[in-house]
Amino acid sequence: MIGVVGKPSSGKSTFFNAATELNVKMASYPFTTIEPNVGVSWVRVKCPHTEIGVPCNPKSGFCLEGNRFVPVKLIDVAGLVPGAHQGRGMGNKFLDDLRQAEAFIQVVDASGKTDLEGNPGEGNPVEEVRFLERELIEWIKEKVVNAWEKAKKLPSEKRDEVLVNAFTGLGVKSSDVEGLLNKLGYPEGKEEDWAREIFEMRTRIIAANKVDVEGSEEWVKELQRRFDNVVPTSALAELILRRAARGGYIKYVPGDGNFEIIKPLSEEQKKALELVEGVLERWGSTGVQEAINRAVLAKNIVVFPVADENKWTDSEGNVLPDALILPKGSTSLDLAFAIHSEIGRKFIAAIDGRTKRRIGKDYELKHLDVIKIIAGR
Repeated sequence: MIGVVGKPSSGKSTFFNAATELNVKMASYPFTTIEPNVGVSWVRVKCPHTEIGVPCNPKSGFCLEGNRFVPVKLIDVAGLVPGAHQGRGMGNKFLDDLRQAEAFIQVVDASGKTDLEGNPGEGNPVEEVRFLERELIEWIKEKVVNAWEKAKKLPSEKRDEVLVNAFTGLGVKSSDVEGLLNKLGYPEGKEEDWAREIFEMRTRIIAANKVDVEGSEEWVKELQRRFDNVVPTSALAELILRRAARGGYIKYVPGDGNFEIIKPLSEEQKKALELVEGVLERWGSTGVQEAINRAVLAKNIVVFPVADENKWTDSEGNVLPDALILPKGSTSLDLAFAIHSEIGRKFIAAIDGRTKRRIGKDYELKHLDVIKIIAGR
């Protein structure tokens, strides 16, 4: 799951709408989103069907012009304000909504035209990034303090177990908690260090939004100078493109730097697409698809399991019907368990769909691998 976060009025809900094609409430005032919106977006990868010249038949997601769009869950959390970790603005609830997010996309108002509360005024996108970082670290720190208060009262042999259980609840792998224990020791007096380390375990993408607004370019440059993973973004432009494509007015593949008009447009529609053209001409894309791809593929790969390694089909003849998102470092045995626990338990071997080579359970999967799993009856 990818969390979409940021201050109020940064364009989060517009980003979420564009990414998921859902109609969630949008408005330019704080706390438009009260309950988190959950939807499905897609990671864009090159589809292996282009290598065999036969169209694929996705069971989920879709394929456009050789690009496979693999489903991924997005959660749009209400705007966070300074003091959120202390409960301000319903902050604790919203932070808890992010608990299971593997990565997050912080939508920042790169126009600099709203303050940290989300109200119209002079803004500072760099401070937006910093404030959210502080809020999340303080929130995690509170969890660290609470976990240690509980753990330190127990015999030493039980402490590690309590800490591991506490932080796996925050979406942290047990191996990562064990790594922290080896690196930092127990949290006593090191709560801030623990919190920062846990914060940095998640991938963070900064969507420098509203690049369609005059004055945003300088702020984008400043953000890119100070932070990694900054993606110039116009959620509005992407939303316009997706709705125009859905209405049959244009041909557009999400993430592309161009589109084709295929139906007559009204003057209002032409004006909207002129805004989009300006964004594409200056930035190369709207940034929405790039932000999602970076958030997911920083630590994951996409693998295509098949039943027939020669035709790349399932047992019913569907070409490349499934595409699974797996953590980098996953093995063929991990893929077998991801398909079905029974297949994992009865794993015998696997076959690489490209080389036709038989591979074992410890084979480390590569991005866009096509793999057949052999399992016992």
